[in-house]
Amino acid sequence: MSLTLVAHALTPGLRGLVLGGDHEPDPSGVDAARELTVEADAVFAGPEVAAVRTAEALGLTPVVEPALRDREYGDWSGRGLEELLGVDPERVTAWLERPHTATPGGESENDVLTRVADWLGDLGELPGERRTVVAVVHPAVVRAAVLYVLDAPAESLRHVDVRPLARVRLSLHEGSWSLAFA
Repeated sequence: MSLTLVAHALTPGLRGLVLGGDHEPDPSGVDAARELTVEADAVFAGPEVAAVRTAEALGLTPVVEPALRDREYGDWSGRGLEELLGVDPERVTAWLERPHTATPGGESENDVLTRVADWLGDLGELPGERRTVVAVVHPAVVRAAVLYVLDAPAESLRHVDVRPLARVRLSLHEGSWSLAFA
């Protein structure tokens, strides 16, 4: 089985470093997605509007999968990183430096890694002939999948830069996921 993860189109939230939220994708990002060619036997999308709209712009009809949602930021959801740094710099700096720490009422990076790993495990066990799968998701989910597949610690998160519309291909062989370069 092969899985192509596609980061959804740019949103005002991504541009403004807003944590969480459910933003419409930029029209230019949707237009850019229309130029990409992606084929699949099965298509999934995170529940964010940007993920679903990006999948549709790719010409795909996704099944919305809650496990593929962005990280939950709890009390900080919908707030900009610059704003939070101005209000509570010590707590925000500590959170940025320690990925095992959750935001108030939110998820840690390890929580996201576990959720995405569980979904990958479930995907690998689905019956049928699904050999080519596409999932359009928030960039944080792409990062989590890459870290999981490489068995990298959550601290590696800051070393994985996933831009809007980036594509990452994974392959499953004998129950083990690998990063696949085309």
